[in-house]
Amino acid sequence: MTDSPSPVVLEFWCELQCPDCRTALDDVRALRERYGAALDIQLRHFPLEKHRHALAAAQAYEEAVAQGSGLPYAEAVLARIEELERRGEPVLVEAAAELGLDADEVDTALVDGRHLLVVDADQAEGKAIGVAGTPTYLIGGELLDGSKDQTGLRERIVSIADRLLGREA
Repeated sequence: MTDSPSPVVLEFWCELQCPDCRTALDDVRALRERYGAALDIQLRHFPLEKHRHALAAAQAYEEAVAQGSGLPYAEAVLARIEELERRGEPVLVEAAAELGLDADEVDTALVDGRHLLVVDADQAEGKAIGVAGTPTYLIGGELLDGSKDQTGLRERIVSIADRLLGREA
């Protein structure tokens, strides 16, 4: 019995109130489809001060992960960023309820701050490695900043992933 190779890790530095991150989801979906389990896409938090609900959204996401629905929750919140800007945290709880999550538990997590350390640790690590905005990707030791322009990023990620996985381009 042979062990399958470890997946390549792609860190997706994201902020759930960021319009550019909503656009980046198309790339993330395409990469998941292309690589499946060979590419481990990990959402990492980098809430920006200019988005007043981003920190709460990151914490709500972590509660959704704890309930088994991280990516669907991120997609649901990013689809409603304008509403999140207008209405705030109730949108985060509503998105959880619409996905069949325990919305009361998401609300409680926002109050008790149980996921704040995870979010803070992500943000501190992001700053330490040079993340300046979102979306930003880290793969194979290369930091790819899409916060100002995402043109060509998916192709660059594919090139790096193919190299790391030993695939022909």
